[in-house]
Amino acid sequence: MFARSTLTAAAVLAVLVVAQAAGAAEPSALKLLKPEQVDPARILPPPPADGSEAQKADLAEIQRLYRIRTPARLAQAQWDDAHETSVLFAAVLGPAFDLARLPRTADLLALVENEEEVAAKMAKKHFRRNRPWAIDPSLRACDYEPNANPKTSYPSGHATLSYSVGLILANLMPEKSEAILTRAADYAYSRQICAAHYASDTEASHVLGTVVALDLLSNPQFQPMLEASRAELQAAGLTAPSTLAGAGAVH
Repeated sequence: MFARSTLTAAAVLAVLVVAQAAGAAEPSALKLLKPEQVDPARILPPPPADGSEAQKADLAEIQRLYRIRTPARLAQAQWDDAHETSVLFAAVLGPAFDLARLPRTADLLALVENEEEVAAKMAKKHFRRNRPWAIDPSLRACDYEPNANPKTSYPSGHATLSYSVGLILANLMPEKSEAILTRAADYAYSRQICAAHYASDTEASHVLGTVVALDLLSNPQFQPMLEASRAELQAAGLTAPSTLAGAGAVH
């Protein structure tokens, strides 16, 4: 169980609304976490250097997947590429997971998305790893842009989102945690299918996304938002009352 904050959910949401009104809607700064909590040099090892045996093995796997991917799996990867938001989990949670009808949950996940995106951008800027297509120009990524910055491979932003949001949702809906976390991993795998990232990039995202989620779950200011979302998801029939604080919750 997490310590309960004396702050109300309304107070936390009010802070976020004011910040957005002031122009902070674009993820550019952390809102709850501290920079040292997501310091890439502290959390992640450096990626394999270009030309190293590990990097060559990474690239060979992407080249293999590029050759054998099926049209159906590529289509899924393209959909995942175009939907870099928490909506990615609707595929396993069903139509009731409609964030337009779940305002408390939408606010909670928007905060998670902000923190993970800032963290991922910090790491990309720190490590500056070349994308697979920068090493092998024959690879055409799903999100191909002729003048895209190639030094943004490590970690994957998409995968950091899926793993961080996935862990939060697994905490909120523990009876659905297996399906949620499986979807998070499959979404991350789409980045390899797309030839946008190496396997070591998405594994770094797994680590970083988990750190972001766990740090948020232990943050007192996050607790009232988490409880408000739980109540909302229960009312929507997305989780059962008996599991809200049960032993199956992810902590």
